[in-house]
Amino acid sequence: MSKLQAYIDERKELNLQELIELLKIPSVSTDPKLAGEVGNCARRMGELMSEAGLETEIFETDGHPIVYGERLEAPGAPTVLVYGHYDVQPSDPDDEWESPPFEPTERDGYLFARGATDDKGQFYALIKGIQASREVNGKLPCNVKVLCEGEEEVGSPNLDPFIRKELDRLACDIVFISDCSQFGIDMPAITYGLKGLCYLEVFVRGPATDLHSGTFGGSVANPANVLTRLMAACQGPDGKIAIPGFYDDVRPLEDWEREMMAELPFDEEEFRKSVGAVKVFGEAGYTTLERKGARPTLDINGMISGFTGEGAKTVLPATASCKFSMRLVPDQDPDKIATLVCDFLNEIAPDTVEVEVRPHHGASPVIVSRDGAAVKAAEKALETGFGRKPVFVREGGSIPVVNTFQEALGAESLLIGLGLPDDNLHAPNEHFRIKDYHRGAVTMASFLEEYGHCGA
Repeated sequence: MSKLQAYIDERKELNLQELIELLKIPSVSTDPKLAGEVGNCARRMGELMSEAGLETEIFETDGHPIVYGERLEAPGAPTVLVYGHYDVQPSDPDDEWESPPFEPTERDGYLFARGATDDKGQFYALIKGIQASREVNGKLPCNVKVLCEGEEEVGSPNLDPFIRKELDRLACDIVFISDCSQFGIDMPAITYGLKGLCYLEVFVRGPATDLHSGTFGGSVANPANVLTRLMAACQGPDGKIAIPGFYDDVRPLEDWEREMMAELPFDEEEFRKSVGAVKVFGEAGYTTLERKGARPTLDINGMISGFTGEGAKTVLPATASCKFSMRLVPDQDPDKIATLVCDFLNEIAPDTVEVEVRPHHGASPVIVSRDGAAVKAAEKALETGFGRKPVFVREGGSIPVVNTFQEALGAESLLIGLGLPDDNLHAPNEHFRIKDYHRGAVTMASFLEEYGHCGA
């Protein structure tokens, strides 16, 4: 066992308790009532980063604070910018949690809490790795900068301006991000592709108030009925998106990618069981892995209309609304897609109701290099941390800031997932494998050593 591994092993319980402390803070960025808690989490994260040996500063924004830290003590060595976020998704539906979402609970080797994997657990593992490297070596083998925001779950509205304002402060050779997942249990992965995002909301307004469905049904358009027809028109029964022009800019999968995905140890039946689906589903002509990571999708995220309480109420609702998102692939542009969708829905909307389509936020898809010194260092570090070489994968999620890092800083990102695909991100009972939390710290510390040699 290396000195780094021994150091982290000795401090496993302390490192875990620090994470538990962070997870107790309900830093839900989408809820204005919890803005104070988000600020509390930023301050506590700053304190913990300082204790880890980073010179830390908190920057106020028009929204939630940005926490920044650095340790620049390796002349001639490369500079690593570590990115993460301390804000979390809402916990609802709370009644589906087996333990309270902000009372971290250990069960079967996992830590259950909102933010356990996304992204407090993964991010803080990196901080513990940085601390271990510095403590064991006396100083860091690379220059390290750390950027932690509190608005990732709401589209990072204040992060892009901050980055473009602080170009000199944030200058780096590579960005290290752990906000994705391993390919499977004990199967580390380097993610080289992320989908983009286009998120919209559609409102359908009919009568001035809810009406009696017996008295008025058949004489007034029902907004809920209209909404379901509008959304059904967006996608065929085979999963293919029916919006004109949607696929015009889609970059086809290359043969080597399809061959690489086919070689990955993926069991479709096990996947089906793991998510509790009756049957897998998706666009014809592509495998489940290809659809998950490398083909565009459209999904309704939530619908509201009419009466949804206990019992029955024969109501014709006055309004109906729907939130939906599309995951995009290279070279699709989220703004162009938003325009296509808005035009399509407005064109097919009947004149018996008012229809409003409201874009929210978006993100461009990303493909990063699978070569270079940082990637090679990451491969060796993951093998040290997890005991086996990583695979290369494409993910269906989005990390908008990756594009900004590439455009503004000229730095590509290393996307290293420490969590697992079934960690229930954005869902009840989110969890993080405790073993992987500690292995993530080893991986980070090992990466700094491996990458530090590049500038020697």
